[in-house]
Amino acid sequence: MVQAHGTLTDFSYDTARDAAGLPARVTIFADDERLRSEIGEDLLGAGFRSVDGGQVVDLIEGPITSLGDVVMIDCFAGSGGGLDARSLAALSRLDMRIAQSGAQLIVSTSFEALDDVFATLDQSQAQILVKPSRADRVVAVGRVLTGVSNGRVREMSENDRMTLLRLSEQVDSIAQELDRISSFGSDAPSGADDFSREYSAASGGSIALLDVNKPSARPALPDPRDVRQMIAARHARARFFDAELFADPAWDMMLDLVAAHGEKARVSVTSLCIAAGVPATTALRWLKQMVESGIFVRVADPDDRRRAFIELSETSLDAMARYFSAIDIPLAKAA
Repeated sequence: MVQAHGTLTDFSYDTARDAAGLPARVTIFADDERLRSEIGEDLLGAGFRSVDGGQVVDLIEGPITSLGDVVMIDCFAGSGGGLDARSLAALSRLDMRIAQSGAQLIVSTSFEALDDVFATLDQSQAQILVKPSRADRVVAVGRVLTGVSNGRVREMSENDRMTLLRLSEQVDSIAQELDRISSFGSDAPSGADDFSREYSAASGGSIALLDVNKPSARPALPDPRDVRQMIAARHARARFFDAELFADPAWDMMLDLVAAHGEKARVSVTSLCIAAGVPATTALRWLKQMVESGIFVRVADPDDRRRAFIELSETSLDAMARYFSAIDIPLAKAA
């Protein structure tokens, strides 16, 4: 339950149980003891069992502890803007353990540390939250357990992925409403998060690329300057209409990656989140689905293991080239 103005709002989950029918167990790691206690109370009210895992550094220096069904960890940037070496080592170790154990990992971080965190988490398919509220954390636990539950029955199709993603965004909207009326609302975002506004990220169409009959030669992609002009035109709509009408993070990210491909530029996770035009946590959820669907690919920086970049897959580049060719406008005919 979530307390709002002295009343308790029912926020319990039917999915808050493990395969044996017991309340699902969530292990919490955070350097702030007060925060660990707060998260534990919120999860208990939602029907989960919480376990205090201790500080982040305990993942390295402390004894090997039994992980829960879900592990939640807070990793925020220091004064230099990134994570220190010990925190990154702890996160890397946890990432490997989670991948081997079959548990689910949720990582809360700041926008400034996002690139470090994303690069480190390359095995566990973790869900990343950026400056989450209390309600965001509870929603995230319910979401990952729902995904596990669906996965036990059958492998999720692309339509299943999109249905779950859209449902998640609707639940996020409810969580944001709860935060607005509650007495414990999260701090207002600042700095790089200023671009974030509240959107409903539901959009039509399938995330899967269509398997169509096509010739072997790929048409030329448009000039990246023309793609940037298209992106600017899309952003200009928000000056005249409610931006929520046009929220389409998947397409905005794809356009940004097409332009970057033509510019021979690498795109970081933080840059792509900004291009998506939605809150960073929402953008990361879309990015994760696009990677899992093979539309985006994750590329490690050969010069810095603490960085990873995102690119369109070859299949996606081919589809985008054919799209621009098919719409038959000057943009598609640029050299």
